[in-house]
Amino acid sequence: MCGRYAASRRPEDLQGLFGVEKWEPEETLAPDWNVAPTKEVYAVLERPLKEARDSRPVRQLRRLRWGLVPSWSKSPEGAAKMINARSETVHEKPSFRRAFTARRCLLPADGYYEWVTGSDERQLEEQGRKKRSRKQPYFVTPADGSVMALAGLYEFWRDPTLPPDHPAAWWATCTVLTTEADTAPLGVAPAEGPRALADIHPRMPLMLTPDRWDAWLDPAHSDPEELRHLLVPPPPGLMRAYPVATAVSNVRNNGPELLTELAAPEESTLF
Repeated sequence: MCGRYAASRRPEDLQGLFGVEKWEPEETLAPDWNVAPTKEVYAVLERPLKEARDSRPVRQLRRLRWGLVPSWSKSPEGAAKMINARSETVHEKPSFRRAFTARRCLLPADGYYEWVTGSDERQLEEQGRKKRSRKQPYFVTPADGSVMALAGLYEFWRDPTLPPDHPAAWWATCTVLTTEADTAPLGVAPAEGPRALADIHPRMPLMLTPDRWDAWLDPAHSDPEELRHLLVPPPPGLMRAYPVATAVSNVRNNGPELLTELAAPEESTLF
């Protein structure tokens, strides 16, 4: 899954990395080393500009709220539960299938956090019998230090309780696609601990490599079967994972120190 990630890159940097043509400087977000559900995040997407004569899609950097609210929802109450969409079923789920064919985005990240615990508890979680308690956090990031482009979907929701011209009448929200975690060895593994992403958690956010960015963002691509071919995990060996301080488990903690690699895990696990 993806329930927390880090996003510290400046919009100027993201503009160059993703070929962004349009972004609003007054909407700049502060660097965030502990992005949690319902927070605002940067997203790269392609759609026509408002009130523009030219209807061509323009690559934009936009602020979205993490936790998707489908356009047909009566209220936004379930947004916190819609932070992830399974890539295997996203094309058929009512909450995601419209966005999958028309409103796709990339969510730039430094990497994501995941928590490791003992294997017995983990087996129960995989069976849906018990939620695995969070213990030792790990940070997962590209081994070469490049940006991690998470595959996402976005939606617009109209608050029926507010007048159309109210600044909060429209919500722009997003979700992160996930896939089965890679069982191949990590590109860089910690000295002590998990050797593969699947050792950390059975699922992981779907990172798209640059060769798939254009096809994923292009709104002209709307065939579900063709789009599903893009939902392939990156080649093995691209990622590294290392233990970080348990301070990241508290969403109120935020700062670059959360990404500092520990010499050894703070919490004991079965590794």
